[in-house]
Amino acid sequence: MSNAAISDPTESKDVDSVPRPVFALSATSVSKDWEHARHQHRKAQLFYSVRGILNCEIEDGVWIVPPQCAVWIPGDLPHSARGSGETECYCLFVEPDAAPNLPKTCCTIAVSPLLRELLLTAAGFPELYARGGREDRLIATLLDELVAAPVEDLHLPMPRDPRLRRLAEMLLADPTDKASKGDWAIRIGMSERSMSRLLLHEIGMSFGQWRRQLHVILALQRLTKGESVQTVALGLGYENASGFVTMFRKAVGKPPARYLSERATAREPVSVPGIMLSDQGMI
Repeated sequence: MSNAAISDPTESKDVDSVPRPVFALSATSVSKDWEHARHQHRKAQLFYSVRGILNCEIEDGVWIVPPQCAVWIPGDLPHSARGSGETECYCLFVEPDAAPNLPKTCCTIAVSPLLRELLLTAAGFPELYARGGREDRLIATLLDELVAAPVEDLHLPMPRDPRLRRLAEMLLADPTDKASKGDWAIRIGMSERSMSRLLLHEIGMSFGQWRRQLHVILALQRLTKGESVQTVALGLGYENASGFVTMFRKAVGKPPARYLSERATAREPVSVPGIMLSDQGMI
């Protein structure tokens, strides 16, 4: 394999035809954003970001994948994927019965240093690696680590009700709008009580929790591109950085500087002999 910059990492590949329970692809894009339209495959998929922000969308949610995190997409689930700016990412494709206790639903997971090295190593295997040998044993360990990986709540659930969908679209279009919950309810033709009850029923969140989750997603996209906390705070409509940091800590359990510094530490390169970026493309 060659160490190549992929200008279009969404190049198609028939992943379901590969006769192995698990196989990996890797790609990098250094020149532009990219997008892969809605599609599906029988095999489940793990999307892991080394560098840059990935977004995966299914019918009822949008998942943010910051560096050193991954999103798990069960098999046969229609989804789309998008990368912002410079990205380096790995895809692991897994037969649904490859291991017991694999996630049954879409989720974002934290990638431990061991799981990271196993992913990078698997990306260097031949597509048709020998069965029963070293590669198979490493794949089994990788699956064990994947099953044990902790879930991180970095997704934005999307309601199905048309009025709530319209609310979501308006918030996404202008996340700085600080209108009250009652004002938002009027805009979509609902009472405040009905809107609150339906949001809890459909996505399991209050309006305030849902809007906070949206701000975390948008903030991570901008912070990982190098924008300052102050700039991001003002850009999301906060009066100062302090209010934004308080919101971020409440949502993810730690302030943005600590969150990003932990991701940066995990991203320090580790020498893995024989591992180079593939030019096979991204699914």
